[in-house]
Formats: sequence, structure tokens, C-alpha cells
Amino acid sequence: MVIYPRKTSDVLLKMFSILIVLCLMVACSSHPVATVDDRSNRQIYKGKVHKVNAGDTLFSIAWRYGVDYKKLAEFNGIRPPYTIYPAQQIRVNLRGANSQNKNLGNAGSAAKNSQGKGVPAENNRSIKRSDVSPKSTNGSAAQGAPKWQWPSSGKLIALFQGDSGLNKGIDLSGKLGEPVLAAASGRVVYAGSGLSGYGKLLIIKHNDTFLSAYAHNDEISVKEGDFVKAGQRIADMGSSGTDRVKLHFEIRSEGSPVDPLKFLPKR
Repeated sequence: MVIYPRKTSDVLLKMFSILIVLCLMVACSSHPVATVDDRSNRQIYKGKVHKVNAGDTLFSIAWRYGVDYKKLAEFNGIRPPYTIYPAQQIRVNLRGANSQNKNLGNAGSAAKNSQGKGVPAENNRSIKRSDVSPKSTNGSAAQGAPKWQWPSSGKLIALFQGDSGLNKGIDLSGKLGEPVLAAASGRVVYAGSGLSGYGKLLIIKHNDTFLSAYAHNDEISVKEGDFVKAGQRIADMGSSGTDRVKLHFEIRSEGSPVDPLKFLPKR
């Protein structure tokens, strides 16, 4: 057995200790420990989720759940021009939002087709930047109410029943093919039949606060992206999605239904 001098053995012991520390550092680096941030990012959103179908737009989804489209986009990490994709999952329970949920980012990333490319809903029905600008409402104030007028001369047959009621607007009687008029100037942000219970539906964005809807139309004479003036004919009255000819009319303020009779002029 070889006996080393005391100083030499001390040096060897120090070198051996350093070698052990280096090995432990390498091992730890290959298996990083999850940080507090990592754990919070894995928290699961437990609110309601909407699965995007072909034909959906961010406006129509926000309309369906009675939320503001801007807040819906922010909560889901969707940026202008607000393109969404079939099979994408949109978190719609904004009341359940918190700072930790925001770490989840976009809850529904773009669905991929067999080529691995995103397929936008209904031929890239994204919202143009002009649609989300106050200028798109012909200079109307972002928060001010438009100058409203009646969308039809028909008789009032159903009243507003509140935000949580069955009727989130008013119903007006009429005959098949009678004109449906824009209640205020604005831009068409939805024209289709993808919302159950509304039939052929038009939604007009008047400014950053107010939107209006015209449901159960027979024929729609304008398309998404069109700017319409107050009083312009936008559709023909019909019975799509309902049991009689009528116009269902709604006004929404920051996504929430409000009583149109509080805004329309007295007859």
C-alpha cells in the first residue's frame, strides 16, 4: 500500500470532493426542478368552453354568450384581426378570469389540417382592423350611443325580458318580404345562420360600445364588412328560425343585452 504525504492526501481529497460536486451539478441540470411559475401555468381553466364551428366569428361567439368581444379576445389571447379556427376552444366564462388563468394563453390554438396548416373558420372570416376602429362608425364616439331609429314599422308584439330572460330584445310583427332597416349607421360584422334560435341573422357594430341584431330574416341584402347607413334596407322580414313572420331586434352595450325601448324614439 502506498502512503502519500499528508499534504498530498489533502489535495487528493479536495479534488475528489470537487469531482463529486461537478457530477451532482450535471445530474441536476438534466432533470430541472419545476418552479412555482411552472406549476401555476399548469392550472386548469374550469369554466365553460365554446368549440369553434365553421361559420363562427369572434363577434357571433361573444353575442351568443353575452360578453364583450374585446374582453373575450383578450381573455383568450386572440389579437387583431381576431382570426379563429374550426375546433379551436374559446373560454367564454370571463367572470372566472384571474391572473393565473391568463398564464394559459390562448386556450384553443389553431386546429391543424392534414398538412399541418391552420384552417380559419369559414374562409378566414377574421375581423378587419377597420371594423374595430371608432372610424369605422363614421366618426361616432367610441362610448356614445348612436342616434337610433326603428328597424321596422311593424307592431310591437314581444317586450324585452332582461339580460337573463328568454327574450333579450323586442319582436316586431310584419309581412314576408317587408323591409328591415338599419337602426343606426355602422358596419356589418356578422351575416349568417350559425346562431341557434336566430335564423338568418345580421349584427351591426355601431361603435366600440354598441351593437344591434336583426333576426329571423328571409333574405339578407348586405354582407359582412359592408358599412350601412341608418334607415338603409339591410334585409327582408321572414320567419327563419321561428314559427311566424317577425323581426327580432336586439341592442347590446359592451356585450350585454339592453332594452331597445330605452333607446328607440317614442312612436
